[in-house]
Amino acid sequence: MRKFAIYGKGGIGKSTTTANLSAALSMMGKKVVQVGCDPKADSTLNLLHGEPVMPVMDYYRKYTEGPDFEHIGKEGFGGVFCIETGGPTPGLGCAGRGIIATFDLMDEQEVFQKLQPDVVLYDVLGDVVCGGFSAPIRDGYADEIFIVTSGEKMALYAAANIIKAVENFKSRGYAQVKGVILNRRNVDDEYELVKAFADEHGLPIVADIPRSKDIQYYENKGMTVVEGNPDLAVSQIYQDLARELLQA
Repeated sequence: MRKFAIYGKGGIGKSTTTANLSAALSMMGKKVVQVGCDPKADSTLNLLHGEPVMPVMDYYRKYTEGPDFEHIGKEGFGGVFCIETGGPTPGLGCAGRGIIATFDLMDEQEVFQKLQPDVVLYDVLGDVVCGGFSAPIRDGYADEIFIVTSGEKMALYAAANIIKAVENFKSRGYAQVKGVILNRRNVDDEYELVKAFADEHGLPIVADIPRSKDIQYYENKGMTVVEGNPDLAVSQIYQDLARELLQA
């Protein structure tokens, strides 16, 4: 079982990247679990054709106890099993605690033992790398980390903070950053900026994803671009990235 965490600042496109990777991996015949670790609980929406799964934290609020295995998630496109952690009531509580509670519940319900996935993808908000948001780094859930960034200053700043957080756990043998995914915003000298950042940290750029109206077109239809038209150039990039991750 390969376990990847996809990190990046809010709004950088990590959920789009993760969902398209899940779709691509499923089309390769892999059994995939995607865990959305964001209070917005929208990581898996396009795998579920716009019909969201109830986040674990919402389930706790509604029923006072966590869901059983039958209700912890549901299957989306390609048989991808979709789980969303959710978060606290806005303005109350710590969002990171939702991740910890969900991970504990997944262990209790033996989700991976029952599903026997080939690949697990965690979609993790990278603006915050403390507490629950660092759980995939430090608690053995993910083995490999990839960071989604553009050439924008704040995206690179968040990426640098993620790398620092990982470095703090390096001596403990936890997950390691394996590469950078460039998700373009068409800023000046974007590739050069991200290449300089990657080189500074000794990391490869494993994918260069262009801005594409096709991605938004299919998301408006409630699906990933990989599902909508796997033959498009941008879909091929996601499929190549899926193969790259498995070969790394």
